[in-house]
Amino acid sequence: MKYGLPEGDDATRGIVKIAILAVGGQGGGVLSGWVTDVAERSGWHVQSTSVAGVAQRTGATIYYVEMMPRDPARGDALPVLSLSPAPGDVDILIAAELVEAGRAVLRGFVTPERTTLIASSHRMLAVSEKIVPGDGKASPDTVLRRAGEASRRFIHFDMETMAKKAGSVVSASLFGALAGSGELPFPRDAFEETIKAGGKGVDASLRAFALAYERAASGDGEDEPAAPAVKPKPANTPARLRDAWNGLLGRVERLPPPVRELAGPGLVKVVDFLDPAYGAEYLGRLERIVAADEEARSWAFSREAAKYVANAMVYDDIIRVADLKTRPARAARVRIEVRLREGQTLRTTEYFHPRMEEICGLLPARLGAAIERRPGLMKSFNRLVDRGRRIRTDGMLGFGTLWSLAGLRRWRRGLLRHQVESRHLEEWLAVAERERASDYALGVEVLKCRRLIKGYSDTHKRGQSKFDRVLSCLDLLRGRPDAADWIRRLREAALADADGVALDGAIRTVRSFAEPSSG
Repeated sequence: MKYGLPEGDDATRGIVKIAILAVGGQGGGVLSGWVTDVAERSGWHVQSTSVAGVAQRTGATIYYVEMMPRDPARGDALPVLSLSPAPGDVDILIAAELVEAGRAVLRGFVTPERTTLIASSHRMLAVSEKIVPGDGKASPDTVLRRAGEASRRFIHFDMETMAKKAGSVVSASLFGALAGSGELPFPRDAFEETIKAGGKGVDASLRAFALAYERAASGDGEDEPAAPAVKPKPANTPARLRDAWNGLLGRVERLPPPVRELAGPGLVKVVDFLDPAYGAEYLGRLERIVAADEEARSWAFSREAAKYVANAMVYDDIIRVADLKTRPARAARVRIEVRLREGQTLRTTEYFHPRMEEICGLLPARLGAAIERRPGLMKSFNRLVDRGRRIRTDGMLGFGTLWSLAGLRRWRRGLLRHQVESRHLEEWLAVAERERASDYALGVEVLKCRRLIKGYSDTHKRGQSKFDRVLSCLDLLRGRPDAADWIRRLREAALADADGVALDGAIRTVRSFAEPSSG
């Protein structure tokens, strides 16, 4: 095979078949237009079509290009080219994101005897990955391995990051990787002339093209190892807070090494959520747990507590959401992501959908609880509250509203939501420690069940419900040698889907063998 031209029946005609998989915003249409233009610029016959995906991140649009050189003996002849790709009949497949490359492999578009696969190794999570309550991300290592096995040649590196560094988009670096691969018999300047002819973002696109071209042409078509993380420098803080922080770090250093590894990040998270006194509260709980733990067990219970107690103390409420949305670091990140240029104005709209429960959580504990005890009052207020709100944060009013909400953090300890979360935390820890006393492994699994609770509003309510349902099976399992394993299975079932169907089935299984039969 030369220049991606297939062997067999198509070889006599020199047809090259290229499929491009991309979702909205990745420039798939621009890329297919460039590929078509470079073929026409080189005097080839070319045809391009597209088959739209169902929706963004549930299905990529497939852009399909077929091309072949003109026959000098039949200069006016027009070939009949296909309108869509067929499994096993693609010479070059370009994927704008790693899992799209995996989907192409599953659909049979990539074959080891024929297909060159060019893919950006960055990830854009699909809807199917995001809706899973736990970690629903597809394994990139599995995709890379299977894609390498399925393709004749596999060129992959983070073309998204490369394009961003050049001030462009991923389509430009994909185009550069295609040119640098040598799979098409066109010179580099033909590709570059195509970009120049577009007339928009030419300089940035050429920079991204050149970076990807050199990377692919060098034969180094794999990702570089990740650079070591750089520790942030300490910010300028008042001496009082700095001394308090150093005191907390000293307490972390006195914890057993396996616990210290997670207690450090947990402390940072907790202090950022409220204040150093809250961090001291976190370490107080952890030190008490460590004192009752067993070194012979490698401090497994304390290690999990270091992680999940911090997560429980840093709950999501309206105050935290407002705080995160008004931080300077977030504004800087958004400007980078949208590629804001000098002279441009960024307008940001934030979406909120609080329920009356969230509003009560913002009130002083006694007042909020009094309102929640009156269903009729809650229902009446909820008619006014329970609807989506869009807040413009590029203006003083919208930003000031969120900034004021974030400022309520200093009074958090007196608010209803904090007292509810603190009470639930203590009850959960008491259950875990009680189970640890008779079954160490079961106590550890009870701690891990905390990962079921996350988010706020409806998301938090669903997670809380699953948490309660899993732990409700403790009475049925206590005393069994496989009790810890069953709690793990129930938790994994709860994390498997948002609707709870898998958890329903797992609970029925537990009840079927744990409860005495009626016969």
